[in-house]
Amino acid sequence: MELERNTAARDSILGSIREHLAASAPHDAIHAEGSLESVAHLQVTSPLSDGSSPNGSSLSLPEIFKEKLEAVGGHCIVAGSHHDVVAALTRIISDLQKTSLRARRIALSDAPALERLVNQIEVDVDDIVISPDVAELFDYDIGISTAQAAIAETGTLMLESECERHRLVSLVPPVHIAIVGVGNICLTLGEALAAIQGSEARELSPTITFITGPSRTADIELTLAIGVHGPQELYVIINQGLQLTAN
Repeated sequence: MELERNTAARDSILGSIREHLAASAPHDAIHAEGSLESVAHLQVTSPLSDGSSPNGSSLSLPEIFKEKLEAVGGHCIVAGSHHDVVAALTRIISDLQKTSLRARRIALSDAPALERLVNQIEVDVDDIVISPDVAELFDYDIGISTAQAAIAETGTLMLESECERHRLVSLVPPVHIAIVGVGNICLTLGEALAAIQGSEARELSPTITFITGPSRTADIELTLAIGVHGPQELYVIINQGLQLTAN
């Protein structure tokens, strides 16, 4: 009797997996084909200083990054100046305060420009702290950091540990806001790693965090959960006019 119940449970689980895989196959094929066609059409090798595509493609690197990030549930805002970055932060935090996420306590990485930016937001918050202790981070609603690079073809951020204390700030609070310079957006992972190393080919940090959209976790039955092992919301502000990092 016990064997029959175990067999039935196993068959049910395997049947559910087969059903979900069969349902996703057409979408996977379209996505794979679209990605290959997109990369083949762009033929981008490196970003220009303004983030545009060097071969005159209709899509610039920031536009590709924005499209890919939003496809995986992230949010992206392009800000042209210091004022625009502050306005974007104000709007994001103000909108979040109208939700269950509260957005009253903000943890910052130790990037020097972030404190100046956040102190100019036009919205009331309870607390703004730079690199709080690990135990305290769980009480914060938003973590704000910069990113040392971004990969356009996947909508991925790269955070290098030796440049900034941002690993836990980017992972623990339920909302992560990242600011990346337009000149730090590359098409591929290889180009992003080369850009971080620079012309002197310095050694990379021992820890590089790759972030592609909000945290996603699926169980054995392929039920997707958001925000279990990381932030449930990711906002990226592409900064066109403010230098935040010195790579």
